[in-house]
Amino acid sequence: MKRTLTFLILVLFLLSFSIGQVPQSPVLPADEADKAATTDVSPAGRAMTAADVEAFLEGIVPLQLAREDIAGATVAIVKDGKLLFAKGYGYADVAAKKPVVADETLFRPGSVSKLFTWTAVMQLHEQGKLDLDRDINEYLDFTIPKAFEKPITLKNVMTHTPGFEEQIKDLFTFEKPSPNLGDYLKTHIPRRIYPPGTVPAYSNYATTLAGYIVERVSGQPFNDYIDQNIFKPLGMTRSTFAQPLPPELAPLMSKGYARGSDEAKLFESIGPFPAGSMSSTATDLARFMLAHLQEGQLDGAQMLKPETTRLMHSRLFALDDAANGMAYGFYEESSHGRRIIGHGGDTIQFHSDLHLIPESGVGFFVSYNSGGKGETSLRTILWQAFLDRYFPDTRPEMPTLETAKESSAAVSGNYMISRRSEGSFLHSLAILGEGVVSANDDATISVNFLTDPNGKLKRWREVAPMTFRDMNGQNSLIFKPDDAGRMQMILPFPFMVGKRVGLWQNSRVILPVAGISLGIMLLTLILWPIAWFTRRHYGGTLDLTRSEWWLRVGVRIIFALNLIFVIGLIVFIAQVSAGALELFSDSGNSIVMIFQLIGIIGAIGTLIVLYHAFRAWMSSRYRIWGKLQATVFVLACLGFLWFVFAANLLKITSTF
Repeated sequence: MKRTLTFLILVLFLLSFSIGQVPQSPVLPADEADKAATTDVSPAGRAMTAADVEAFLEGIVPLQLAREDIAGATVAIVKDGKLLFAKGYGYADVAAKKPVVADETLFRPGSVSKLFTWTAVMQLHEQGKLDLDRDINEYLDFTIPKAFEKPITLKNVMTHTPGFEEQIKDLFTFEKPSPNLGDYLKTHIPRRIYPPGTVPAYSNYATTLAGYIVERVSGQPFNDYIDQNIFKPLGMTRSTFAQPLPPELAPLMSKGYARGSDEAKLFESIGPFPAGSMSSTATDLARFMLAHLQEGQLDGAQMLKPETTRLMHSRLFALDDAANGMAYGFYEESSHGRRIIGHGGDTIQFHSDLHLIPESGVGFFVSYNSGGKGETSLRTILWQAFLDRYFPDTRPEMPTLETAKESSAAVSGNYMISRRSEGSFLHSLAILGEGVVSANDDATISVNFLTDPNGKLKRWREVAPMTFRDMNGQNSLIFKPDDAGRMQMILPFPFMVGKRVGLWQNSRVILPVAGISLGIMLLTLILWPIAWFTRRHYGGTLDLTRSEWWLRVGVRIIFALNLIFVIGLIVFIAQVSAGALELFSDSGNSIVMIFQLIGIIGAIGTLIVLYHAFRAWMSSRYRIWGKLQATVFVLACLGFLWFVFAANLLKITSTF
């Protein structure tokens, strides 16, 4: 159960076979790009030239595709105002053996699309049409319900701090047109679970709100606005937010794959499309990176004013001065002694990253068209290797503090990620996906979802008070209490945070209890007919009154209902994770509701189990083993209900 639901998290949020790499020349000839490249690197770093970059990538990317079962990838690198390197690897269509071409093949960069929505917001802001500190309800034709006595602003939206719960209904479909933006937003309003500006919790819905505000304030459909104010001025001729693709671009679209050795999947349609529906080439995205690295300008076109560009790149929100923070849509990922801003993106099939190092004039984009084996994060490995090669960190290593052992023990526990569903049955994913911080014997800590490329858990050592550095990297985990005194784990990616949980929602306690409880129910149902056949074979009977017999049957019916409820939800989610995404739409509401109604009947039926136990203990007709069995049945029901209520499995809602 946990593995199935955890897989769904990976599939929905933030999700491969190479049969050879097709050689392709960089967009710029190596000798021209080499002349354009500067060599102002760290003493231990290599000169970033097109030839060296090509050799470096050729030694990594083809091996990644082959080992991880990825169909294809595309890469673009810019430096000092020019496209330094761009190349496609592997196949855009495995069956047709169609190669990936960096300036022709369209990929889906997922949430990298958000940077275009934020850029549009900043364009309207510099024109005086949008106030980033104003209540967003003033720009909408419907109302986001009030909560926490504090309005949501565009600054909250751009830093992922509007306080919305996660919502995945209608997030993905296949080969369907984009919905009407206003209608989508009005029918998918998520619950507000945090005060605005306090807790980072990544929100596709919030970004889509920003896209709708762009649409309303500009008077243009969102796609048209982006096309006329960003794509065309920058010469991004092979980029679009449209779903389905325009006829002239559709033949250039790369196929998407779960694994490269699998059949190609259908074209993914994104419901909240301003948050992730873009299709583009690596070289088009290179032009976008160049504009941002050159104070909003490219080849005479001005995307943003210089002062607006600098503002957009500046730090806007962080939970700690030493932690990575959010800029105006970009997020910090500083490493190797450099301030880096960027954004990642995932659809089910495509997986992408965009990074900018403003002080060095460097931009890096990579996208893979397959999920692959999923054993490692290929884009992270590639980016870190790139930094190691061209921006090695020569700062002295920070020593481990003497307080490391005590601090490791102090921060241990279970942490629930802030990006989560709170008011639906999908809150169970938050429990199943809790981060577990464990203290190691060597005074380091490990977190169950943070691993090295070899698959082993990372080890983090304390280098500053309650600040732990990756022993094999440069990321840090910072632990500090929030305003309510609750310990929080500040992650290297600043768009969500972990909050330590108590016993009520602690997965290390609640999941074993739920498992044992369900096991008791299942074993009871399995042994029920076996016991009946055994008694019949030997001529035995149960010495029960009619009411006792009905209580006995009633207990087992309740057990059956509880098991049907759980198994039904597991099968439902398994179908979604297998590709039946239409179930996470209105068509799936009735299915979920049916199983939830069964669960509600089972929960109410716990009263029958309690009454059965009461009768057993009050009656002299029951032996001690019968009384103990009835007690175990009650405990099994209570243990099961603990998980059911903690995970909100019985909360019937039309949105999830």
